[in-house]
Amino acid sequence: MTHHLPAGRAPAGPYAVDVSPKTAGWDHSSLRVLELEPGGTHTFDTDDSEWIVLPLSGGCTVAVDDESGRHAFELAGRASVFDGVSDFAYVPRDARAGVTSARGGRFALTGARCTRRLPARYGPASGVPVELRGTGNCSRQVNNFGAAGVFECDRLIAVEVLTPGGNWSSFPPHKHDEHRPGEESVLEEIYYFEFAAHDGTPGLGYQRVSPSGPGRDTDVLAEVRDGDVVLIPDGWHGPSMAVPGHHMYYLNVMAGPGDERAWLICDHPDHAWIRETWQDRSVDPRLPLYTAPERSA
Repeated sequence: MTHHLPAGRAPAGPYAVDVSPKTAGWDHSSLRVLELEPGGTHTFDTDDSEWIVLPLSGGCTVAVDDESGRHAFELAGRASVFDGVSDFAYVPRDARAGVTSARGGRFALTGARCTRRLPARYGPASGVPVELRGTGNCSRQVNNFGAAGVFECDRLIAVEVLTPGGNWSSFPPHKHDEHRPGEESVLEEIYYFEFAAHDGTPGLGYQRVSPSGPGRDTDVLAEVRDGDVVLIPDGWHGPSMAVPGHHMYYLNVMAGPGDERAWLICDHPDHAWIRETWQDRSVDPRLPLYTAPERSA
């Protein structure tokens, strides 16, 4: 398996990125990135997976046809992932969905194979918890739009992470590749990257994944740029390093076989101590890059 997929390496049909259980060589997690021209539309069947349609740039209408009828959700979206929290739409398994964008844009379809069929729903930007995690040069922002305990899905977990230029996130390195009830869950994970440019110069960063034990031998040290994907079936993942001067964004998509939908992780024993130092340092003053909009009355 190729774990680092540079931009342009994983397209299929209308998708700039198309990662499925079949192409990734695993069982649960999927990611598609759909690019639409102004007035463009795309229809897809959800089959055995649940999906969240998340605008990366631009807005769209998501129409869903399922056993309960037809639903339509207007997503305001955003200018870019560095400009604000986005609203989103949940699309259940065994349905047909259409995405239409009057002005065009780029849209992430985060998916997971599932068994339960939940109702189609709209997720407002105002309902997305924005978390600041870590301190000092380990500070990052997490937009928990599809986190466990935040938005109901059957198996899918999805969040956005924004790391200021020069900072390290996904640190300390951690893993979730063993079933240990109450301590660690098994989750396949996809990282999708974008970077803030500076005066027209594109950004970049680095991603590390290291083996976590016998039979779990994923080993990656990759320079990542706009549109790159890293697949993590197992292993210690982190750090994710943003070069100075360029903020880094990544979208995490996770799913696994466990009955409990939970993000339970184990820190690398060599680096777990770093958490103890965070209480004596301040969060990077550049964070949050933005907050969720206020809920309307």
